[in-house]
Parts: sequence; structure tokens; C-alpha cells
Amino acid sequence: MDCGTSMVKYILFIFNTIVSIIGILSIVFGVIILQSVGTIEVNGQTGFPPQAAMPILLITLGSLVVFISFLGCCGAIRESVCMMMSYAVCLLVLLILQLTIVVLLFTNKEKFDTAMGEVIDKAWASPEAREGGVFDAIQKSLHCCGSNGVQDYVSLNFLNSGLPSSCCEGSCANPLNIYGGCRAKFVDFMSGSSEKAKYVGLGLIVVELVGFIFACCLANNVRNYKRRNGY
Repeated sequence: MDCGTSMVKYILFIFNTIVSIIGILSIVFGVIILQSVGTIEVNGQTGFPPQAAMPILLITLGSLVVFISFLGCCGAIRESVCMMMSYAVCLLVLLILQLTIVVLLFTNKEKFDTAMGEVIDKAWASPEAREGGVFDAIQKSLHCCGSNGVQDYVSLNFLNSGLPSSCCEGSCANPLNIYGGCRAKFVDFMSGSSEKAKYVGLGLIVVELVGFIFACCLANNVRNYKRRNGY
């Protein structure tokens, strides 16, 4: 095999090794965020709060990146056209999906924020969520009170029995201890996470595009080399 092809082979191997490390770091970072978000308990069942969606997505994406990079490393070292083309196709699909998500995040920020706000609105509007402890768990997780603030409890005459302890930092007798609304906090959290996701996504798209080009070049060179040797 010529020197150029060998160089592409080892560059691709090193490239995928680095990408694998990035994928592993993404998983670790996602787990750390998930741990900081914590879990909520409702009716004896433990689960993740709504704001856990972003770190879970990060962990999933990191796992996919590690798997695809491993496929690329194996394909490069084994000089397998099949593995290299599979790797290239996986990269292309992942690239298109990420590009679609990034474009949607850039062009639909207001819709995204509105949709995130509606998550809290629906939770508050549901009597089952309020009485079943779901909203109380959200308040504990986000350190917030009501959908838009303590006035939501006032409008529902909840104050007769006192505010939930999850509404306050310490004693609810002191108005200064009462948290702000959950809707604004959740929207801010998800909006900030989506802003970071957009630029991380753009970086990954560039990296994946480079990997896709190298994979196609290597697969083509290996195929031509084997074809020439077959004659």
C-alpha cells in the first residue's frame, strides 16, 4: 500500500481515538450534570426531573460517538472497506441528525422556550401532578415555587394550609425565603443548555465531516489497492 494511504490510515486511527476520548468525556460530563440535577421521588417512585433531558441526551450522544469511533478505528487498522463504509454511513447519518437539531435550535429558539414553558404549565394545570407530589418534586429539584410564583398558590387558596416546604429556603414564614416561579427557572435552564448544545453540535459536525472525508478516502484507496492486486 502506498505511503499516502498508510498516512490516511494512521491519521484516521488517531483521529478516531481522539474522538473516542471526546465521546467518553461527554458521557462523564453528562453523568456529572445528571448527578447535580439529582432525582425526584413521587409516590415512592424515583425518576429524573424534566431538566435531566439535556444530560441524558449528552450521554446518549457520547455513547454513539464512542461506538462509531471504535468502528472507525477497527476499520482503519484492519483496512476493511466494509467497516470503513459502515463507519462513513454512520457518521453521515449522525452528522445529518445533528445538523438538523442545531438548525432547529438556531431558528426556533422562541418556540423551544415556549415549549419548555408549557411543560411546567401542563404540570401545574394537572390536579394529579399537584396533589400527587409531581410538582412538589419539581419544586424541590429546581428550587422554585408554583408555575409563575407564589401567587399561583394564592389564586388556588393553597395558603390556608400553608405553602409547601419545597417552595422556600428555610421557613416559609419569611417572604424573602420563598423561591421564584418554576416556569422561568426551567425555561432559563433549558435555554442555557440548548445554547451550549448548539455550539457543541457545530463543533462535532465539523469533526465528523473531517472523519467522513478521511473514511471515504481510505475506503476508496483500499478498494483500489485490492482491485489492482487482484489482477
